[in-house]
Amino acid sequence: MFNGTRRTLLAAGAALAATGLAPASAQGVKTAKLGHSFADSHPRATAMRRFAEEVAKATNGSVKIDVFANAALGSEEKMLIATQAGTIDFYMGALSPIAARKKELQIFDFPFLFATDAEAAAVLDGPAGKRLLDGLADMNLQGLAWSGGAFRNLSNSKRPIASLADMKGLKVRVMQSPMALASFNAMGMNAVPMAFTEVYTALETKALDGYEHPFVDMYANKMFEVQKYLTVTNHVYTPVALVASRKFWASLSPEQQAAVQKAAETTRAFQREAELREAGEVLGELKAKGMATTEMPAAELDAIRKAIQPVIEKNTETIGAAFVNDFYAEIKKNRK
Repeated sequence: MFNGTRRTLLAAGAALAATGLAPASAQGVKTAKLGHSFADSHPRATAMRRFAEEVAKATNGSVKIDVFANAALGSEEKMLIATQAGTIDFYMGALSPIAARKKELQIFDFPFLFATDAEAAAVLDGPAGKRLLDGLADMNLQGLAWSGGAFRNLSNSKRPIASLADMKGLKVRVMQSPMALASFNAMGMNAVPMAFTEVYTALETKALDGYEHPFVDMYANKMFEVQKYLTVTNHVYTPVALVASRKFWASLSPEQQAAVQKAAETTRAFQREAELREAGEVLGELKAKGMATTEMPAAELDAIRKAIQPVIEKNTETIGAAFVNDFYAEIKKNRK
């Protein structure tokens, strides 16, 4: 009986060795840090904990990922810089902080680019999205997946917003992106770039009138405590990406790389589903917390599109007309 068990264990060990993923005790454990800016209760934070579990399981414990939420490792910009330098091994979040240097990423700041979540997911998982992820290599980043995303909406503490004219003069925090700044200024607002970690205090002290974010983020960060008015605009769809440091990626065996890549893609489906489910739930919660909610009328959305069209045209040339046209062609193929 003992000999049979020993033979079984030896066979199992040989099978693992054949995959290149021998037990961690034989190879040693690679410990990695993953940083993101989302609250622990956010579905993206839940997804990253799941990603770490999937990687540990898929690599037989040879790759261990410690997840740091709530911007514990710094702002998104600082985390991206650290991931490029190899002092952080994984980052999950928006890529807007590097969009000034990787101009193609500014396409995601084009207002009203995508019509639905499903359309955005199809484009991001297709050739256009892969091209953008692969293009991160020259920034020392390994693009693993567009792991989620959501439409942004506008909140403020001053007044209900139901028209383009109502936006005039509002001091609003926007992402640190040239396109976002120009778009909001074109709408008549005073756009202010600011690290997200500083936004709540700025809203609380009235240094800012408002900001724009997906519903889930508004709720997770308790913005209902400092914002009274919510306007459903769905003006921009911001995807988030899961990326690795090229330095850390190069330290993994091909088998470990394949396992991590598969875990990223598996987690992507979980994260998107969780984000969509929670977005539907938290809009009701935001209303229950006292936020007065209005939807921007279609005619006013058309007026906004007209106001920002010169910004889109200018940035099309900045990014590259050929790339922008190809991206719109991919959207058209996936629009239903």
